[in-house]
Amino acid sequence: MTDLYTRFVSGALFPLQEKLKKHDTVRVHRGMEASQWWPRQRILDLQFERLQALLQDVAVHVPYYRELFARIDFDPAAVRSVADLQALPFLTKAEIRAHSDALRADDAKDLARFNTGGSSGEPLIFFIGTERVTHDVAAKWRATRWWDVDIGDREIVVWGSPIELGTQDRVRLVRDTLMRTELLPAFEMSDAKVDGFIARIRERRPKMLFGYPSAISHIALRAERRGVRLDDLGVKVVFCTSERLYDHQRETIRRLLGCPVANGYGGRDAGFIAHECPSGNMHITSEDIVVEIIDGAGKVLPPGQSGEIVVTHLATRDYPFIRYRTGDIGTLGEEACPCGRGLLILKDIQGRSTDFVVAQDGTVMHGLALIYVLRDIPGVARFKIVQESLDLTRVWVESNAEFDSSISRETITAGLKARLGQTVEVDVQMVEMLPAEKSGKHRYVSSKIVGR
Repeated sequence: MTDLYTRFVSGALFPLQEKLKKHDTVRVHRGMEASQWWPRQRILDLQFERLQALLQDVAVHVPYYRELFARIDFDPAAVRSVADLQALPFLTKAEIRAHSDALRADDAKDLARFNTGGSSGEPLIFFIGTERVTHDVAAKWRATRWWDVDIGDREIVVWGSPIELGTQDRVRLVRDTLMRTELLPAFEMSDAKVDGFIARIRERRPKMLFGYPSAISHIALRAERRGVRLDDLGVKVVFCTSERLYDHQRETIRRLLGCPVANGYGGRDAGFIAHECPSGNMHITSEDIVVEIIDGAGKVLPPGQSGEIVVTHLATRDYPFIRYRTGDIGTLGEEACPCGRGLLILKDIQGRSTDFVVAQDGTVMHGLALIYVLRDIPGVARFKIVQESLDLTRVWVESNAEFDSSISRETITAGLKARLGQTVEVDVQMVEMLPAEKSGKHRYVSSKIVGR
């Protein structure tokens, strides 16, 4: 049951904050709360209306699209279905880097500069307008309430890097205190730091946790090794995002915190794309997001077939993301969800294309094939695998007292060779503490040859 303070925050304090920031979040959220229950076709009709409006707007105000539409003779007024988007080329990170200024609407105001962490390459710098922020916050708010928690409930956020944490000023800390949310920095995960996190979580007794699945599962496992319970605190849900949520992480978090795990898919660039409901399906924010699935040749695939996720965000008229290639792999679902929501479903989100590796014989496989080798070795606390080339794969291992170096190194080498090829060089290095990426995330596997 929602307590009085949570009602005050979600019903008064948070709306006041959004109003002062000139964000229309409350109205957008109210609309989303209603539209999620519409029949699917009615939602798709709304999506199409918003797509028409976006295309006609950017044709007038965004130099990049004004020039593009003229060059390919594309008339946004003639668009009759979402499928007509296929007449437009994809927007890639390289295109954004090359045309950053031209992608800005000529009447855009108060754009905020953002960038991706660049964990797999060069960071992407882009801009976000008020409308985009408003819609993304409203979508996240709606998904939060699916799990019987709300803005104002006690929350622990396991997130961030030193750069992000350094931007927190006194005003933000006061705001977080009023909102009852607290940030734990995921960048450094030493035993001493994690023990402090565990103590703070027990003291705080949050209703929800939000953050990287790798960090939250690592905290939970450390608590288990120390004999510290986390399943007696009243945590109602753990929201995981920004990394792929693996089945073993979900089970670890569920078991040790005694609550369900809700996956979220999206990013700073593409927006909040999909959220998991209590029935277990990932619902696309269909009022705001058009998702296409494409094959390696760029052909749009029907529901049920796996391919790269391409996103058009309908609330980005100030700095448009139209047919943006995410580099992630997934599948659209056709089925209706037992929860009754008409929102489209995104299935089998398999992570970035660079989470795949290539064997010497050309076989492409998901990084899970390598992850399972290390995950089952006693004493392996954390690890990172980087495929440098077809002939060289490096492995960094952070271990604990159960690790038998003489046996385990051989097991790792033999297991990876069995999957990648017997002549592949496997370089295993032991480290005291595995560093996170610049963003604070952790990637188990990355390949420098996939997606080139």
